[in-house]
Amino acid sequence: MRDILERLVVRHTLRVPAPDGDRADGEGAAAARQFDVALMSEGFKLSAGLLVGLAARDEKTVLEIAARTLEAVRELVGDHVRHNPYFVGFPAGVPDTAAFWTECVARALADRTVRPGLLDRLREGRIDLLTLPTYGRYQHTYEDMAAVHDELAASARDRVTVLHPGGPLDEEATALYLSLAGSRTPLGEEHLRDLAVLAGHHADGPQPAAIPVRENRAVVNRARLDAGACLLLDTVTDVLRLACALSDGDVTLREPTRFRAPSRPHRRALLAALDALVGADPAKLADVPARREAWKRLGERLHPHEYPQWPHAAEVFAVARGERPAPSLARRLERLLGEGDVTGAADLLAAAAPGSLFRSLDRLLRTADEGEPREAVLDAAERAAPRVSGRVVLSLREHVQNRTGEGEPRRVFVNRSGGAWVTEDTRRPLPPAVRERLLAVLDAETRRRLTVPERLLVDPDVLDVALPLSGRAAAAGLGTLPRGSVAPVEGDLLRFFTYWKQARRDTDHDLSALVLDADYDVVTWLSYTSLTSVEGTHSGDVTEAPHGASEFIDLRLGAVRGSFLVPQVHVYDGEGFDSVEESFFGFMLRDADQAGRPFEPRTVRMKSDLRGPGRIALPLAFRRDAEGRWQARWLHLYLKGEPRENRVEENVVTFAVLVRGLVERTPLTVRHLTDLMAGAGARTTLWDGGTLPEEPVTFIGLARPDGLAPGSRVITPENLRDLIPA
Repeated sequence: MRDILERLVVRHTLRVPAPDGDRADGEGAAAARQFDVALMSEGFKLSAGLLVGLAARDEKTVLEIAARTLEAVRELVGDHVRHNPYFVGFPAGVPDTAAFWTECVARALADRTVRPGLLDRLREGRIDLLTLPTYGRYQHTYEDMAAVHDELAASARDRVTVLHPGGPLDEEATALYLSLAGSRTPLGEEHLRDLAVLAGHHADGPQPAAIPVRENRAVVNRARLDAGACLLLDTVTDVLRLACALSDGDVTLREPTRFRAPSRPHRRALLAALDALVGADPAKLADVPARREAWKRLGERLHPHEYPQWPHAAEVFAVARGERPAPSLARRLERLLGEGDVTGAADLLAAAAPGSLFRSLDRLLRTADEGEPREAVLDAAERAAPRVSGRVVLSLREHVQNRTGEGEPRRVFVNRSGGAWVTEDTRRPLPPAVRERLLAVLDAETRRRLTVPERLLVDPDVLDVALPLSGRAAAAGLGTLPRGSVAPVEGDLLRFFTYWKQARRDTDHDLSALVLDADYDVVTWLSYTSLTSVEGTHSGDVTEAPHGASEFIDLRLGAVRGSFLVPQVHVYDGEGFDSVEESFFGFMLRDADQAGRPFEPRTVRMKSDLRGPGRIALPLAFRRDAEGRWQARWLHLYLKGEPRENRVEENVVTFAVLVRGLVERTPLTVRHLTDLMAGAGARTTLWDGGTLPEEPVTFIGLARPDGLAPGSRVITPENLRDLIPA
């Protein structure tokens, strides 16, 4: 368990927990230096404080820490697997696509076992590349590939991620648990899995003051139930989520859970919890109709009729079966709107569900007549604002700032699974006076809740990072930023990579890159059907991955003829992103003369796990501005695609429309909150990378600088969610 907890701490915080035991002065100095050198090959480095601290330990302890930490950072950057391109000399030696296919056919014709069938298909005027023995299957080993590449030359622009000293493991793991469990924004699936591990280890320990996100609460409740601790429940839906967790189902309730028969103690705990909640407040039954089918399936497993001592629990399932009325809030709202009573609808939501009022505010304002009804809706929003979560306040702020009615109207939808689509916006624009009043109310409410530091130190590069307002705003990995974030890209060569390893059957994932011009029209693309172009080269198509497979695309940024680069990963055949044993995407930046193998960890700037629905992944896009500078914009999207044979050339229109809709939308960024803090009195300084203040500060940046004064608060992408006010 210790190894698991250490890896979680390193991955989430970039801190190395302090080892147990007494210090042994000087014995670990040599091992600590060796550890630092090994880390540098992965693009990591020990901070000065961590190097000194490890040097004071005994050699055995340092070597043990080094082994565990190196394992964690290699997985973080994607170097825990071997990356082998199809073409052994990539990016050199990649042939023209047609010439390569012709060569594969010629080799197949020379194979007596394959020749007869191939001739039959050629006579019919067709050919299946996958039937050619040399197509899509490695013709060399990893060692063969490594031998033909020169060593990577060092560059001042190589990534260096600093690891900092942490406290004792128990303290670090507890702090991480409290941070994840108490997060004010929903966690992604990867972080929910990590929370489950931590919750099981901390069920009897310190707990966060509040667990505002219901999915997080379900994960914690499962651990508390197993430990015999009291449950944290205040709605019947909390019980439903807990039941999903017990069946290893979807606690977000997006996907139906196949409920397993619970143990008798778990059955009794769930029914007793329902009985207590409904007995104390029968109005809670109004939440049941929204999840009617899930409740009916759960009732078949719980058998509430066998427990007459909990009659109120049985009422939940009676409502689900339609045997007892329990008008939901949504039904009452629709009845009022159907009667034209917009004021009554706003008052209902303000009193019973202020968060729902904020989510429905645009609709209510468009439905209300100009004058007194619209003023009544705005008044209701002002009254409800103090009782709405900070995340919802900021989400509405982002929505309103994009409701200008200017430009070509488009609506962009991104669901909690990362699925996205764009459609024409047919809504009436909000009147300017309404927008300005709403923005003022939302900013005042956010400012009231913010913890305003006395001294704020800000790395300018973090200002355009989007606030993580949704669960899949960012994928797990290294250097990933929330959806909508913008970051500069500097380098001569941009190299995309993807890796996958199939679990049960042959699986073919294809890496592609689409080039669009300033009007979002297609310029060209690189894929297995177009291996070379002016922009760069593709490493070749690998069509099966029993031991793992990698594909790369190398792009010379100065040669790109368009304004947008859109990398994507397609499931051509086999297992999807949620089914493979492992799948991830990333990009590297290199100088033109650095050489090196196709995958060099210290040139990796971003590595993102690919775990989502759909058959096409769009991790991010790159845009060239008017001055010719490139920027990355994070997307973290998954498109449905086709069951098989997804190809970039068949979806170019969809990609162009989607990228345009997302790029032209303005996200709410860190800049918004730092401006509010400055306006509230924080002494704000933009850090130029030089000398750090001697007194404690609140630092917000892309990475923690080495040498901050003790007592400083640090906000980086790893814990950016902590910026969201309660």
